[in-house]
Amino acid sequence: MDDGLFNDPPSDAPAAAYRVLARKYRPSSFADLIGQEPMVRTLENAFDLGRIHQAYLLTGVRGVGKTTTARILARAFNYELPEKGIDKPTIHMDELGAHCQAIIDSRHVDVLEMDAASHTGIDDVREIIDNARYRPVMARTKVYIIDEVHMLSKAAFNGLLKTLEEPPEHVKFIFATTEIDKVPVTVRSRCQRFDLRRIDAGLLAEHLRRICEKEGVEIEAEALAMIARAAEGSVRDSLSLLDQAIAYGSAHSADGAIKADDLRLMLGVADKSRVIDLFEAVMGGDVAKAIALLEDQYNGGADPAQVLLEMAEFTHLATRLKLAPETAQSAALTPEEQRRGGEAAGKLSVPALTRAWQILMKGVDELRGSQRPLQAADMVLVRLAYAADMPTPGDALRQLGYGAPGGGSSSQAPASAPRGAPVAIAASSPAMRAPAARPAVATPAPAAPGVAVASFEALVALAEEKREIRLKIALESDVRLVRFEQGRIEFELAPGGSRELASMLMQKLQLWTNERWMVSIVASGGAPTLKEKREEKAREERSGLEADPVVASVLAHFPGAQIVAVRAKENVRTDAEDAPDVQYDDMSPPEED
Repeated sequence: MDDGLFNDPPSDAPAAAYRVLARKYRPSSFADLIGQEPMVRTLENAFDLGRIHQAYLLTGVRGVGKTTTARILARAFNYELPEKGIDKPTIHMDELGAHCQAIIDSRHVDVLEMDAASHTGIDDVREIIDNARYRPVMARTKVYIIDEVHMLSKAAFNGLLKTLEEPPEHVKFIFATTEIDKVPVTVRSRCQRFDLRRIDAGLLAEHLRRICEKEGVEIEAEALAMIARAAEGSVRDSLSLLDQAIAYGSAHSADGAIKADDLRLMLGVADKSRVIDLFEAVMGGDVAKAIALLEDQYNGGADPAQVLLEMAEFTHLATRLKLAPETAQSAALTPEEQRRGGEAAGKLSVPALTRAWQILMKGVDELRGSQRPLQAADMVLVRLAYAADMPTPGDALRQLGYGAPGGGSSSQAPASAPRGAPVAIAASSPAMRAPAARPAVATPAPAAPGVAVASFEALVALAEEKREIRLKIALESDVRLVRFEQGRIEFELAPGGSRELASMLMQKLQLWTNERWMVSIVASGGAPTLKEKREEKAREERSGLEADPVVASVLAHFPGAQIVAVRAKENVRTDAEDAPDVQYDDMSPPEED
């Protein structure tokens, strides 16, 4: 029987497995690293001078090249090129040396990589210490690369200290971590530390463009800028997103090119121009248009929190263009972002921009825990639209009459204003100008003429007139007056009084009189409070009344009775009615035996 009837025909050799871009384009030499020039320069000088440290500590966010740098260092320690007579450590590795390919592929016997996340104990470190005594098998130097070293236990760190400080001459240690604060200072002090920086978005976009050329992929410049911004400075993240974008965009484009619109759907981000439209509508006070724009973007697949974050980024861009335009130029910015960002920077004041940033960032935090993200985002836009019309503290003071004559305007600064003072800039474009539907904001009325306060008693009466009942009670019961004159009050605080009374009284007097008052508390020397004076006067009246023979007889006739109030009777007609109206607690006659 022919086996071919039952067996599958022989197939061709299996195709090579696909290598993701993050592995395919992983740097193999310091010349391939991007964005880490300070570290490369330091290492180049150290190798050229022969001042090679025994331990290196690499730190930075994910995807900036910590493990890659560790492998390049291991290659530099063991670089040999016998045909050219090169047999010493160097970072100038234009060709693959005797050990380079094995180190790049992580299969060299003398370059040992350990993941501290899964090898955290003292036993794992003890194995490293024991093996460190033996010389390398093939290479010049035995290299230990410990990734995520901050996850080692305290005992493991302590066990490593002695070997780390005085390692054998043939051993080098390279540590990598994303959380440098969790690495004990005793370990950090024994290492040469390098902080790998986030990659600039413009530099990252250019790096992605070169990779796309090598891969034969057509992609729009705006799409590259979107990927670079979404990666937040991580090369690995950017290459992973590019891998995903190639797979997504090729399926949705007739010519195979990756469009920015397709990438927005994939990333769930909003169109930048529409985000700027939304920003201009909100800062112009057009709430209805802003809510409609947000809902339109939400229906198109944009995340409301991401939209607010994009608005915050544009606010930051406008602020930088206003204050430091030379630092805000980046290849990752589109021409439209640069143009419209400059327009917003020219029309909005610094206080308005900083207030918008605070409201948007707080709104992003609210949306992350909200069950109704669209509704929550709408309320953030409403809050921002109303806050955009709020005057700055300086403008408010001028409107109240404390600044330039006439109240001042938020669109112009007085001639004497210091350089750099915050001045609101009036909107001139239709997008920034308040339309008819702009939310009404009450403008503070000019301050009325100040009320004169001639005495402390007049101050108490004014507090009662202003319905400041708590302040009135505090003035009567807690203030032992030392000095009262126009613009100045000194008093001793009665026991139990609040020390904040002076500052509160100062604010109220300035508001009521339109003048600045100095209110201070002294240690002693104050007269009795108004309450104490009233109580003393009432005691004197009761004492004089108790000496009256008639009243004394009544009190003797009614044991336990007390005088609780003394009142003058109105409409006196007879001598009998001239006598004080006396009230008693107990008016019942005594019981007979």
